[in-house]
Amino acid sequence: MIKMEVILAKMGEVVLKGLNRRQFEQRMIKNIKYRLVKLGKFRVYSVQSTVYIEPEDDGTDMDAVFEAAGQVFGIISLCRAYSCEKDMDAIIGCARERLRGELMEAQSFKVESKRSDKSFPLKSPEISKMVGGELAESFPHLKVDVHNPGVTVYVEVRDYAAFVHTDPVPGAGGLPIGTSGKAMSLLSGGIDSPVSTYMMAKRGLELETIHFFSYPYTSERAKQKVLDLAKLLTRYCGNLNVHVVPFTKIQEEIRDNCPEEYSTLIMRRSMMRVAELAAKKAGCDALITGESLGQVASQTVRAMGVTGAAVLLPVFRPLVGMDKEEIVKISRGIGTFETSILPYEDCCTVFTPKHPRTKPVLEEVERAESGVDFAALEREALENIETVTVTLHH
Repeated sequence: MIKMEVILAKMGEVVLKGLNRRQFEQRMIKNIKYRLVKLGKFRVYSVQSTVYIEPEDDGTDMDAVFEAAGQVFGIISLCRAYSCEKDMDAIIGCARERLRGELMEAQSFKVESKRSDKSFPLKSPEISKMVGGELAESFPHLKVDVHNPGVTVYVEVRDYAAFVHTDPVPGAGGLPIGTSGKAMSLLSGGIDSPVSTYMMAKRGLELETIHFFSYPYTSERAKQKVLDLAKLLTRYCGNLNVHVVPFTKIQEEIRDNCPEEYSTLIMRRSMMRVAELAAKKAGCDALITGESLGQVASQTVRAMGVTGAAVLLPVFRPLVGMDKEEIVKISRGIGTFETSILPYEDCCTVFTPKHPRTKPVLEEVERAESGVDFAALEREALENIETVTVTLHH
């Protein structure tokens, strides 16, 4: 067998599933294949809680494959491994040759072995001892340290091949997208909503997104900013439909006919109703917002209660217990922060009241919005939605 580089991806929560575990595994494999479709042809399969990603073509960019696989939800850790014959000389030669870079940079090492193929003549401790002895001889600067090694060499003897690799790196975690249903995420141009979208995708939700656009109060560049954020999110979420809602008319009606102190809350309630209508049309069973408790006046306990009361679908708020620093850290990690802080305002900043109510009462808000025919306006907005499909591979 020719030595070949492969990716070994360890499954996370998927392995805890019961009778439907195979469905989760199959969905994750499907997601991996789609994620890699532009990078070459691969054999992707799962054995014993590990997904194997094997390139079928020489010259495949394995750096790009490794990066892409690390963004697929459901994988808890992954490593670049090298396969060889199930023969001790082949295993030792593969480790010596393929792991040379890591071994030269380290000061100490240890070997951990796992023998899934019980017909292999040596047991795991014997494999580790033999491989460790040969590597210590080949790399005399290395010390053996079983407690705190600079690098760990892993040897896995599986059914049809042996694999050697060094320490795995963390994967994206979570559950495979498409295993937890479908939801509509409210996507503004800010820092929070891309993070909340990412976090619910991580829990296995397939996503649609909706954006409220108030031209000419918000510019075409603000709309493009949201599409750019959606494009960045496709690395984790897959293809995204962005439903762009013309919201100017509704905001002007609120400005002209509703008490100023309630205007933001009434606006958000209208957004939720339009989002719910769009969600049902798209087959979604929940809404997602980027609200964080106490961050602004419209995100107090009472304000969120009043906003949520406008719809019947469940509202997921994954950021509700986070402070801004935590949210920004995730935003930087997923690559959306720099785009989020571009100075193009979204519609939430239009007609902001000077003294918003922080402890609203639902009945008062409902009376305050009774002077506007929201049902007709929201139906009109829904009919004029522009849907832009943002894809991972284009």
